[in-house]
Amino acid sequence: MATIPDQHGRRIIITGSNSGTGREAARRLAAAGADVTMAVRSVEKGEDARSAILAESPSATIAVRQLDLADLASVRAFADALLTDGTPVDVLVNNAGVMFPPKRILTADGFELQFGTNFLGPFALTNLLMPLLLRGDSPRVATMSSLAASFGSIRFHDLQWAQSWSSARAYAQSKLADLLMGQHLARLATERGLPLMSTIAHPGYTRTNLQQAGRSLGREKPVSGSGIDRPRPWNQAVEQGTEPLLFAAVGRGAQNGVYYGPNGFLGLTGPTTVASVPRAARGTDLAASLWSVAERLTGTSFHTD
Repeated sequence: MATIPDQHGRRIIITGSNSGTGREAARRLAAAGADVTMAVRSVEKGEDARSAILAESPSATIAVRQLDLADLASVRAFADALLTDGTPVDVLVNNAGVMFPPKRILTADGFELQFGTNFLGPFALTNLLMPLLLRGDSPRVATMSSLAASFGSIRFHDLQWAQSWSSARAYAQSKLADLLMGQHLARLATERGLPLMSTIAHPGYTRTNLQQAGRSLGREKPVSGSGIDRPRPWNQAVEQGTEPLLFAAVGRGAQNGVYYGPNGFLGLTGPTTVASVPRAARGTDLAASLWSVAERLTGTSFHTD
């Protein structure tokens, strides 16, 4: 595993950090000295993860705060509490996500679940926390995308999939939107001469509970038997799969607007490298157009004070 630079004195917020890549990122960043805030939907699961991390790193500084990215009121409450506290944020890691629900589910605000949770919630959170980020030390926003972004398209005519819903295609749209958000945020920071860095990552094919959790939504009993928990030549353990996100978040060589992922076969496994931006993300003004729509849908905008 790559060495994490010393993080003492740095405050890092990680969404979805009670399991999977988010938990692994929290574990390693806390061990490196960061003041970690685990932003999680379930405080109980967050506290369990926190206890496990502290058992490994007793001197770590970790707080658990409730955040439901599928509810913009929760996003605002989370951000308002941090803004009231006033402590600068050095790194925001937009990691949380949901994948492949068995039916079309809507968020508290009426958005398709994957688009709302994976993109609109993080978009609003990033904008709302921007004043604290810009007071941080070499601030950075790292956003988790996916290889699925390559198969996505932004359906401006039907972003919420009210027509012909497809779980896989809606997921691909949400992760393409994450990639576009990271790119446009980098562009805004450069245009305005801000010290902020925006990076994007994907984990390849990593063994986490993401697929099983999504497929279990709305069911009385969790779905099992997905096979993702079994080692295969084309998948990797969470320790390796979190490397691109960690590099995007705190790596010394990371660059503004760059996309990182595994360098193995088809980008599924392997050490971190610069990932190829999919053709779907290269449309002229696509990112700016999506950003504008997201501002309207979330009622948030990029501001620096």
